[in-house]
Amino acid sequence: MPLQSKSRSNKRSSSSSSYASTITMVVFVGLCFLGVWILTSNSVIPPQATTRTATTDSESNSNSDSEEVQSKPESNLNTEEVQSVNKPETITTTATTTSFEDNPGDLPYEAIKNDDLPKPDQQTTTKKHDDNGGSNSGTVESFPGGDSSGIPKESKESKKSWSTQAAQSENEKERRKDESDGPDEMYGYTWQLCNVTAGADYIPCLDNEKAVKKLRSTRHFEHRERHCPEEGPMCLVPVPEGYKRPIEWPTSRDKIWYHNVPHTLLAEVKGHQNWVKVTGEFLTFPGGGTQFIHGALHYIDFLQQAVKDIAWGKRTRVVLDVGCGVASFGGFLFDRDVLAMSFAPKDEHEAQVQFALERGIPAISAVMGSQRLPFPSRVFDLVHCARCRVPWHAEGGTLLLELNRVLRPGGYFVWSATPVYQKLEEDVEIWKAMSSLTASMCWELVTIKKDKLNSIGAAIYRKPTSNECYDRRKHKQPSMCKDDDDANAAWYVPLQTCMHRVPVDVAERGTQWPENWPRRLQTPPYWLNDSQMGIYGKPSSQDFAADYEHWKRVVNNSYMSRLGISWSNVRNVMDMRAVYGGFAAAMKDVKIWVMNVVNVDSPDTLPIIYERGLFGIYHDWCESFSTYPRTYDLLHADHLFSKLTKRCKLGPVLAEVDRIVRPGGKLIVRDESRAIGEVENLLKSLHWEVRLTFSKNQEGILSAQKGDWRPKTYAMSS
Repeated sequence: MPLQSKSRSNKRSSSSSSYASTITMVVFVGLCFLGVWILTSNSVIPPQATTRTATTDSESNSNSDSEEVQSKPESNLNTEEVQSVNKPETITTTATTTSFEDNPGDLPYEAIKNDDLPKPDQQTTTKKHDDNGGSNSGTVESFPGGDSSGIPKESKESKKSWSTQAAQSENEKERRKDESDGPDEMYGYTWQLCNVTAGADYIPCLDNEKAVKKLRSTRHFEHRERHCPEEGPMCLVPVPEGYKRPIEWPTSRDKIWYHNVPHTLLAEVKGHQNWVKVTGEFLTFPGGGTQFIHGALHYIDFLQQAVKDIAWGKRTRVVLDVGCGVASFGGFLFDRDVLAMSFAPKDEHEAQVQFALERGIPAISAVMGSQRLPFPSRVFDLVHCARCRVPWHAEGGTLLLELNRVLRPGGYFVWSATPVYQKLEEDVEIWKAMSSLTASMCWELVTIKKDKLNSIGAAIYRKPTSNECYDRRKHKQPSMCKDDDDANAAWYVPLQTCMHRVPVDVAERGTQWPENWPRRLQTPPYWLNDSQMGIYGKPSSQDFAADYEHWKRVVNNSYMSRLGISWSNVRNVMDMRAVYGGFAAAMKDVKIWVMNVVNVDSPDTLPIIYERGLFGIYHDWCESFSTYPRTYDLLHADHLFSKLTKRCKLGPVLAEVDRIVRPGGKLIVRDESRAIGEVENLLKSLHWEVRLTFSKNQEGILSAQKGDWRPKTYAMSS
């Protein structure tokens, strides 16, 4: 019995073991099937989706180093991608999006006609690191106009209604017509440092030594004017040894890092006038300028007391400061809610404009020489010259007549110079010549005031608001310009010794003073004619208003919080393709200033920008900009690069962007997907961190940050 019992026990054990093995095998096989099903299920990658690494198929071939981003099923026609470069600190996830910026609002149909708006409950969440090293999660919106493509498109019909600066300027340079061969040609460039005498201060159009040597004369400072190389440089500007990230505004107004602008000559020559001093590792700015050694604010208030009608920050909003030195006058006008466009030449006063920009004060490198300044006519509320070393009375007053061109009728010219208050023989002679010239120009001498604290004086003149004085003159010198002379033509246009008549038609720009600031910012100019189609296809004043609302939504819903930008680190900003100045207007309450650039081949909207109390300049981005390297914290390019590819290659343009932007600075691009891809490839070759790209319906946005990388080798000297 014990034996029999043991045998049955063994059988039961054997049977139980076999049964367990069978269950184990079934479970194992089931788990395998489950694993295979999970790996192939559309919860990770839909079977019908196509995995892409860039915003377009053509770009994916050249972006092999980008992270692959999961796509939505083909059944959803509005495929969108949020893409990042392969950086551990930048993480993106893909889903449908509500908007990258805003709602359609009142944008013209032309701006959103090609866009399918995603459903309100569809969102994209993007996690990225901000400038302070923290992470930033949130709903990423779609494109401008609430659209998903987001860049308002110019109406083809509107182009017939607007002239361009290139068309207005008779002496506009012939542009290169060769087109880019596409992103494959650009991607992977081997960059080298520019082998030039100017070194870290290189400005290609102002440091063209070959062109300067060929000049027949430098009598009118032709050697300080723009002479651009035929081909834009494909090299990078070195960084000064010891360079540091700039000091933030407003502390930067008083001191900057010495090694960022390592020039001491101005401190040696002008230190006793409190322009600039070397203080340890800093350059400090204790006073302001020759005429206000005890500080600019006292001087600014002195001018206000001299002529109450100046009304800083109300009637007077946009100022031109000629021969600005280190631009302390413009720097302290911010305290009075005034914008000053300051300029000075790149000359023996080492890097004075570079000092200004490093301080966070607007300035450009320019000279009053043989050509018109790159501004429209009748746009500045006040023009200022404090010991600016310009011979206004010489050669029939040609240079003063150029100021007359850009000054508004009824605007003021402030001349604070030794001929006003000193009695040296030379000063007396200059005063007599200036008195005769200004009287013949019908400028009213409003007052001459003495500032006892600074021991200086200022003569303040006012431009006429009618043609009565011109018509009464016995001596017709300076002469009136011919009727067909376009006062707005300013791109490489030679100066003329003549005056343009004051507009008399009530509907013409210049017959009325703009609204007081800040009302003028959002008020369509009175001279905008609604019978003229706006840039985006609506009547002009409606187009203006819709553009302003559009950019307020873009800035508030995207730029201020969704791009990971710490705006406390941003001061100097450039809108590389401003239209009505809507982007700058939307940034009004941020402690920045925006240089609005109107391209010479675009509709000439720069007078509108000035009318609303902002400022800007004409430029052709197929050439270098007149600024020092490392002078801007952020560049904004709205539909710029796709237009440029029709006239010049993007390689030199992106090299120029790299030259202008400071290490750590930002670039925001909104454009066609094709252009976004090409820009992205170039930025990667420049070792920029591409923090975000996003594309839908052949439109896209890119956000990138410049690093500290510089090549180790120099280009061959040409």
